[in-house]
Amino acid sequence: MSDLRKVNIDGTEIEVDGAMTLIQACEQAGVEIPRFCYHERLTIAGNCRMCLVEVVGGPPKPAASCAMQVRDLRPGPEGQAPQVKTNSPMVKKAREGVMEFLLINHPLDCPICDQGGECDLQDQAMAYGVDFSRFREAKRATDDLDLGPLVETHMTRCISCTRCVRFTTEVAGIAQMGQTGRGEDAEITSYLGETLDSNLQGNIIDLCPVGALVSKPYAFTARPWELTKTESIDVMDALGSNIRVDTKGREVMRFLPLNHDGVNEEWISDKTRFVWDGLRRQRLDTPYIRENGKLRKATWPEALSAAAAAMKGKKLAGLVGDLASVEATYALKALIEGQGGVVECRTDGAKLPAGNRAGYAGQATIEDIDDAEMILLVGTNPRLEAPVLNARIRKAWLRGAKVAMIGEAADLTYDVEHIGTDRAALSKLAAMDHSDKQGVKGITIVGQGALNEADGAAVLGTVMSMAEAAQSKLMVLHTAASRVGAMDVGATNDAGMDGVSQAEVIYNLGADEVDVADGPFVIYQGSHGDRGAHRADIILPGAAYTEEPGIFVNTEGRPQLAQRAGFAPGEAKENWAILRALSAELNATLPFDSVAQLRAALVKDVPHLGDIDVVPENSWVAEAAGDLGKADFRAAVTDFYLTNPIARASQLMAELSAGAKARQTEAIAAE
Repeated sequence: MSDLRKVNIDGTEIEVDGAMTLIQACEQAGVEIPRFCYHERLTIAGNCRMCLVEVVGGPPKPAASCAMQVRDLRPGPEGQAPQVKTNSPMVKKAREGVMEFLLINHPLDCPICDQGGECDLQDQAMAYGVDFSRFREAKRATDDLDLGPLVETHMTRCISCTRCVRFTTEVAGIAQMGQTGRGEDAEITSYLGETLDSNLQGNIIDLCPVGALVSKPYAFTARPWELTKTESIDVMDALGSNIRVDTKGREVMRFLPLNHDGVNEEWISDKTRFVWDGLRRQRLDTPYIRENGKLRKATWPEALSAAAAAMKGKKLAGLVGDLASVEATYALKALIEGQGGVVECRTDGAKLPAGNRAGYAGQATIEDIDDAEMILLVGTNPRLEAPVLNARIRKAWLRGAKVAMIGEAADLTYDVEHIGTDRAALSKLAAMDHSDKQGVKGITIVGQGALNEADGAAVLGTVMSMAEAAQSKLMVLHTAASRVGAMDVGATNDAGMDGVSQAEVIYNLGADEVDVADGPFVIYQGSHGDRGAHRADIILPGAAYTEEPGIFVNTEGRPQLAQRAGFAPGEAKENWAILRALSAELNATLPFDSVAQLRAALVKDVPHLGDIDVVPENSWVAEAAGDLGKADFRAAVTDFYLTNPIARASQLMAELSAGAKARQTEAIAAE
């Protein structure tokens, strides 16, 4: 039950929850309070003292608004609402004093600091500081840390706000950073000089309010005011994290997270953040045709007419890759099925039920994890498949949720009750009486590792019947960003991948995680020269996810819009436009000439795709629980950093992958 209290802030009386801190109450009243150490998603440290306010009738000194709750305030002498002043002479003097102390040891690095132009210390020194300093002593210097290839450190700039320590400990679940010493000797350091072992570590770059932690790959390449900023959606996993793409000219310079409470809060994984160098390498920028076993460059008219000639009168199949937008998938389906062919998006062999949205998108939203009391993981390792989702499960665990797991044992950064690794453990659990779990908020998360074996449909049926018995919500954790959207538009056929194997011509739309057997003629359309292009007879260069607008439906079934941030290199074209041009060559012209027309046709066919950022409610239809096999559950993702062609083209991802492998095989002295 909420405990509402009235409080007077700068003469405006508002009613807020008594558990709120003063800094939150001031935000509700529309008053900005400066801060360095306070962050909404981290515990309260109260150590920068920048957020001082005056509590009228309280102690004769300013109070830290981040560490004092509204319920701690005393009412006025006649029972009036307690009064808080945020701009009185006492507060102004206190803030100036704090800022003067913070700048005693801070170096004058602004011209060469990567944080320049988006630095909290610069902004707040201008707004709340003074234009002189009374200190003439030499500044203190400290050694820089080696945190690995992602985060560059300049620890002399550090103001000891401890945000990085709190994030790595609380959210990322690693214990490698801390603060040692006291007073002038206090410094942030890493345990025994270790590098950070987390796939969320890049978030400390955003959290750092000064230039102490900056991005190593991005260092000295651009200034914030030179960049064009575009809001988009990440496709490195199926979570659909909201991101900002910063471009300089035609090149993507960096990815930053955007806040979305329902999806990624304000975190993104390291693969999402640092994969941008993969967008520059191994790019397909001109069409190719294979002649006498060798690929040669071709013109667009030549390549399209060769593709059309190869397709005419043949048994066709279309493959939908992991990074394809809903629009491109819809255009491919219309083109191939119009020629009497079949399409398939379940390229990993996952036994996802076509037509039953509750079976492939589940019923749980990502936000449901926050207040879950029991979480069951089946055949999934969320730390590798969706690190930001894993951080949310950790948050629920910190609040008291119990987490159980069937599948490969792994360190997920929280305590897990490991029930077993194989199908026998699942059937034993399913056979139990679950009536005691009714009324308990539960979520069952089933991964692709559980569904892409031969008995995947039986596993899904068993998990769904168990979730039904326990009144638990179901979430299907996908690994491919395109999968739910492709299932929504019906890019499936009854025979699955077997239907594709019988085709004479395979149209491969960026499916690089599948080996196409010898025999069929392959037309590959994609952005990178990866596995799919190596097997192709004709290559049509397409745009990457930052180079065309598109809808992506995330793992919970939420359609989101990715905007175009730049243009594809060379002669590469937008994916839907290539399919539209090819349809004209086949004399079966698709009925749209622009993205807007294509989207209108798409929304007419699948209405919920028009409701951007809304999770549709799926009616529950349980799949039949068939006979389970005997095998162990295998993880769908073994190497987090190399899951798609863009990541495999990135030098940095290759370095991180090698580092992760070395870390696993290294023996520790005590072992």
